[in-house]
Amino acid sequence: MVKKAGPTNPVIRVLLRNLRKASKTWGAPIWKTVAELIEKPKRQRIHVNISRVNRYTEKDDVVIVPGKVLGAGKIDHPVTVAALSFSKTAREKIMSAGGQCISINQIVKIRPSGSNVKIIG
Repeated sequence: MVKKAGPTNPVIRVLLRNLRKASKTWGAPIWKTVAELIEKPKRQRIHVNISRVNRYTEKDDVVIVPGKVLGAGKIDHPVTVAALSFSKTAREKIMSAGGQCISINQIVKIRPSGSNVKIIG
């Protein structure tokens, strides 16, 4: 019997299925790319600090982090960040700058075509 590959977390498996479905439905390759990044082993998953989000974004940008957002650094402009998870300090800093912390499923519903969404990783 062949062992199942990929994430064992059922929430992430559903997310991957939804991302691939959105990619085919809307013709948006960004969702397929995000699914491939999330599907990697947990030790290879992306961790991004707030300082990097601040460095590579401008006011009112929408970014997606296919991993966890950590709270090191400062952010000085409002940004909408979608990620698998957020640390407590990262969430507080994004909210205090006037931005939003949302899930990846929510960003797919808000911007199904994936236009003007940046991947940071």
